[in-house]
Amino acid sequence: MVPTVSLVRASSYEPQLLGQSVCDVLAPLGGIAAFVKPGQRVLLKPNLLTGSRPQRECVTRIELVAAIARQVIAAGGQPFLGDSPAFGSAKGVALANGYGPLLAELNLPIAEFHGKRYETKSENFASLRLCKEAMDADVVINIPKVKSHVQLTMTLGVKNLFGCVPGKMKAWWHLEAGKDRDRFGEMLVETARSIAPDLTIIDGIMAHAGQGPMNGDPYPLGLLGASTDVFALDIALLEILQVDPKTVPTADISQRLGLAPRTSEAIAFPALSPLDLQVDDWQLPTHLVPIDFGAPRVLKSTFKHLYIRFIQEPLNAYGR
Repeated sequence: MVPTVSLVRASSYEPQLLGQSVCDVLAPLGGIAAFVKPGQRVLLKPNLLTGSRPQRECVTRIELVAAIARQVIAAGGQPFLGDSPAFGSAKGVALANGYGPLLAELNLPIAEFHGKRYETKSENFASLRLCKEAMDADVVINIPKVKSHVQLTMTLGVKNLFGCVPGKMKAWWHLEAGKDRDRFGEMLVETARSIAPDLTIIDGIMAHAGQGPMNGDPYPLGLLGASTDVFALDIALLEILQVDPKTVPTADISQRLGLAPRTSEAIAFPALSPLDLQVDDWQLPTHLVPIDFGAPRVLKSTFKHLYIRFIQEPLNAYGR
């Protein structure tokens, strides 16, 4: 089946204009009612990377989350916010980025994620420890930000779902993969396949270019994208930015595994096409850093020992 990716121009976070842009990008997919039924618990999964740079466009904008939450409520759904930030709690990062008034206005709960081990379809990862709040939700709406990334070249829809891995496990994976970008990328792809978001809506109105995911610069990309296929959506965005998928481990591996189309010609675009939105001045990181941040061997060895003793052994004792 040919995946469908909806792309529209959007240049404003002003609530009324943005609300219309969200309607426009979802219309070719059947609107929010195609995904949310009355009474369903709907996880809204933004990128809540950090609370330390609220003006640098490195988290999903509150205005977009608000627009989506309002549509979910109008469809009869019960939205809740969730993430497992790299630094701090989901609530702390959300409040630091101005989410407080939205949470109060819409009575929107924030879930702090807790891990549970789940079997996968992967030959290399028999199981993954993922957040049960995401796996148990009736509907998952993935709301990433378009950003460059100093370890993985780009972070888009697939990478955003790394936030559905419990915090301590994220640190483990960075050290476990070491300098192996392909292994880390495959874990991210398998995480995305396991979470299987029902819908991904990507925030590309103001993107984050250069030394991302948080030390880059705001970039007015001027678009929203949406799809039921997170892998196809990532491929479409890379074409817009003119970034080779082979340089982005999540895209490269998803194509190798047959989860993502090889080219955008294998994607249906009912609204705009990537060529309509293409830019020629997107800034990638000037250099890439190792997955393990160049951590000393003794730190990696100690962390691995603690992981085996306090996480892996109990899992083996009680089953997966």
